[in-house]
Amino acid sequence: MSEIWLRTITGVLMILTALTAEWFGGTAFALLVALAATAIYYEWAKMVRGWGLAWHLAGFIFALLPALSLLWVRERGGNPPGSQGFELVLWSFIVTWSADIGAFFTGRTFGGPKLAPTISPNKTISGLIGGLVAATLLGGIWAQSQGLHWGWLLLAAPFALASAIGDLFESWMKRRAGVKDSGRILPGHGGVFDRLDGLVPVSVLTAFAVVAGLS
Repeated sequence: MSEIWLRTITGVLMILTALTAEWFGGTAFALLVALAATAIYYEWAKMVRGWGLAWHLAGFIFALLPALSLLWVRERGGNPPGSQGFELVLWSFIVTWSADIGAFFTGRTFGGPKLAPTISPNKTISGLIGGLVAATLLGGIWAQSQGLHWGWLLLAAPFALASAIGDLFESWMKRRAGVKDSGRILPGHGGVFDRLDGLVPVSVLTAFAVVAGLS
């Protein structure tokens, strides 16, 4: 099986798992989020071994904050009346996924100048632009179709940029640690951290936006 097909099949299964857990919410979603956060910290801890205690503490916070953010946004649905926890968490998923997928296929199709060659040689400027466009379109469509506040249409692009920065940050960590992937648990993708590095900043920023009154 080619790498692209392996990545696609694994990616579809991960998306279906996330959507199913998010749909049910409650314990199902909490368990998935807890497992993801644990895996992120475990893979982070392996990479930063020998870097000092501060890096391990930072990893704990790095894994905990997005987990709490996703759970809080999801389970606050209906409290206060009119809040849309399910729709907002799915919006954060859509922005992250479309930014990642759009960047991957646009970069492979058009190539061009590298985005950050010393950190991640495979990422291109065209890929970044493609990811931002995809996230803006799909995030905007979802926000409009679900009657979310118009501000979420404006936040899709900057949050997608934050997702790309999260991806680059993890790439920098891997380069410093001298590893290709954060783990091997996901065929064709590497580790859990490899796949959720972009969702970390998006989920936290989504929670901040809700706290600020954008719901």
